[in-house]
Amino acid sequence: MRNWRVRLAEIWGELRSVATGRNNLLDAVLPPLGFVALNAGLGLRPALIGSLGISLALAIWRLFRQQGLAYVVGGLAGTGVAVLSAFASGRAADYFLAQIASSALTCLACLGSVIVSRPLVALTSHLARGWPLSWYWHDRVRPAYSEVTLAWALLFALKVTAQYLIYREGRTTALGLFNLFTGWPATVAVLVASYLYGTWRLRQLRGPSVQEHRDQKPPPWQGQRQGF
Repeated sequence: MRNWRVRLAEIWGELRSVATGRNNLLDAVLPPLGFVALNAGLGLRPALIGSLGISLALAIWRLFRQQGLAYVVGGLAGTGVAVLSAFASGRAADYFLAQIASSALTCLACLGSVIVSRPLVALTSHLARGWPLSWYWHDRVRPAYSEVTLAWALLFALKVTAQYLIYREGRTTALGLFNLFTGWPATVAVLVASYLYGTWRLRQLRGPSVQEHRDQKPPPWQGQRQGF
């Protein structure tokens, strides 16, 4: 029982570290949600104006709270691309074209990174934690990150396939809700699964821990016990 409590505490700590600074969460939810609701009730043009208005309100709120210019520009740019896509084509479903393209590019990036033996999950972990890149490329460490990266590639492949099928049918509301529920709620679940599998796999590989790698300690190693 104690082991599970420790593990749950670890997972909670991991999720908090990932969530820290994710100030663009509102941009990923509110403008698309407003677009779907307004498009269903009032039509495309009010939906585009409403979505852009929500994004502008978020930008003003961020400026007031001094959250940084990058978050302001990032939020406006994401909504701006979506609005321009739908406005140019006159199709409401095109509002979500950028998200479909993002899913496809993420899938390809995951696959490509594994092919060149530089798994994307390892790179994102390095950026978040600052652990030495050389540790991630160790023969008894890299397989864990490659396998998790391949799992992410498969999930994004399934996601982009579903997105495209819904988009092709022009079901804007369904596409918006699908993106919403496969966004942060699904991401949190996959992060938990990735952490559980990754830490288990590192123990199976019996490679060095980050500290043992830094200290250039020879085997046998105790291995990485926490963090992925």
